[in-house]
Amino acid sequence: MECGREGAFLHVYRRLDRAYGPQHWWPGETPFEVMVGAVLTQNTAWVNVERAITNLRQAELLEPEALLAAHPATLARHLRPSGYFNVKARRLRNLCRWLGEQGGERRLRRWPTERLRGGLLTVNGIGPETADDILLYAFDRAVFVIDAYTRRLFGRLGLIDPKAGYEWLRHTFERELGGDAALYNQYHALVVRHAKRVCAPRPRCAQCVLRERCPGVTERSLPPR
Repeated sequence: MECGREGAFLHVYRRLDRAYGPQHWWPGETPFEVMVGAVLTQNTAWVNVERAITNLRQAELLEPEALLAAHPATLARHLRPSGYFNVKARRLRNLCRWLGEQGGERRLRRWPTERLRGGLLTVNGIGPETADDILLYAFDRAVFVIDAYTRRLFGRLGLIDPKAGYEWLRHTFERELGGDAALYNQYHALVVRHAKRVCAPRPRCAQCVLRERCPGVTERSLPPR
């Protein structure tokens, strides 16, 4: 593991940014829609989340009060495309209830980041990754999201131990990159795009803009010399 290598994390960012350009993440029309998407994306592909969110929008349930007032079975039916729909319906209701108890999104925007993060983590069904998605993309806080794509890409690059704990990895990225929410937003989006298209479970190393610095490059994925 080579986390201490000066500038390596920013180097990766610059190469990916040149390759893919602005990502304009997170897809969502309102901060609350971003929060809903963060819960629904657990254990499913984003295309399924989009279908569920479309259902909620058509049913006029993309407001905390409306979602909480909906019958649980009705809500679960709208969420069916996202999978685990009964579980996710409960989690969304938990989140909406907590938002209401704290005075809503506008009041929460005045909370310091650590307090807000701690509060989100008290909501049943909201773990560190989901909380950090909400913090970064709904509240514009400088919190770096660690997900499976991040672990895979940076583990192959030799910059992290992919099995390290979530908090250790988050603090490592934040220490290396500084506290810039806009950079974190773009960086995480770039990581997801690259890990889906190129650094997949079966990597396409010949197409990778990072291959020259990657000790994880597999010879069979490169073109013949």
